[in-house]
Amino acid sequence: MRLGVAALAILGLSAAATTFRIWQQGQQDERRPADAIVVLGAAQYDGRPSPVFAARLSHAVELYHDGLAPLFVVTGGKIPGDTTTEAAVARQYAIDHGVPASAIIGEDEARNTLSSMRSVAALLEARGLDSALFVSDPTHMLRVLRMAADLGIAGYGSPTTTSPAMADPVTRFQATVHELGALGVYFVTGGDPEAGATLP
Repeated sequence: MRLGVAALAILGLSAAATTFRIWQQGQQDERRPADAIVVLGAAQYDGRPSPVFAARLSHAVELYHDGLAPLFVVTGGKIPGDTTTEAAVARQYAIDHGVPASAIIGEDEARNTLSSMRSVAALLEARGLDSALFVSDPTHMLRVLRMAADLGIAGYGSPTTTSPAMADPVTRFQATVHELGALGVYFVTGGDPEAGATLP
């Protein structure tokens, strides 16, 4: 019984510490010059980015126009029933907002964070590049940057501050719980539990 109580206490402390790190990383804007700006995909509806995705894209475009990187990297495939990919939607949004098509590269097969990060690492390595400024929601940043480090990318986080997912306390809590689980799976198995999942 004592061992069970001790295990629960350790688990609770670990969850609390990780929750704090998720919050802490999500509050940091580490914008700085890098080889590329990478925007992580989210849901799209028949070629239109969801509000969550649009917030990420708007922030990434702002960073590009601030001259922080010469490359704009888009990510994300599609789920069954989609007519296009998250990457294609991101590419068009960036072009519509002044990013030259020649500056945009990306992957359009991944359906979870880890697959996207592996593809980004390969794209950068093929070009002899090793640093990136990552854009996503605040709660997502800790996991993204941990994966980047494990893949040999010098990664910095610049989370969007306008995501509707972060404006609602309930949705933010749910996103944090999701990240706790996803980080746990990644640390224990090296995998990603998000296959087929996407943010709204």
